[in-house]
Amino acid sequence: MAEKEQAKDTTTEEKKEKTPKASASKKKTVLKITESEKKTGEKEAKEAKEAIAEFKMEGSLEMPVKTVAKNTSGKFIQKQKKRKVRRQVQKGQAYIKATYNNTLVTLADMHGNVLAWSSSGYLGFKGAKKATTYAAGQVVLDVTEKVQKYGLKNLDVYVKGVGSGREAAVRTLAQKGFNLNMIKDRTPIPHNGCRPRKPRRV
Repeated sequence: MAEKEQAKDTTTEEKKEKTPKASASKKKTVLKITESEKKTGEKEAKEAKEAIAEFKMEGSLEMPVKTVAKNTSGKFIQKQKKRKVRRQVQKGQAYIKATYNNTLVTLADMHGNVLAWSSSGYLGFKGAKKATTYAAGQVVLDVTEKVQKYGLKNLDVYVKGVGSGREAAVRTLAQKGFNLNMIKDRTPIPHNGCRPRKPRRV
């Protein structure tokens, strides 16, 4: 029995001696990996710090002057922002819609892309004042202020409707320095099509 116990003790001691060696070898490999990772991490951190130092933001932190992005290779690359280019439109179209209740003026380029618009209701006129000649003049003044950045000079005018603001709008456009190449009336005229509304009793 004593011999058996001695044999067991020797085997357990051998196992104990073997196991720490294996763990030590494993620990060494783990340490090697962590060191390499540390080196790469330090490099990336240095690159990031350098990039941030180069492209520091002017003023507030919310509006950076130059943005920095990471490439697939891991290097930091400067992204260039697209600058907004203001297009210049020399010739355009003016659409005036004069109804009994409102006056709308829209300025567009020759392809029909809207540059600016306004109406008497948009400017704050209410009720019967919306259809007045004064309101139509104010609408044109508001539109011309919005279009100044495009450098618009020549206009083809299209008038629609029989409201009191149509003539005032055209006159104000001419006074503001626009060259009116053409004035065309596009008021729809029925050829005995739909039945008209009953006359209003006032």
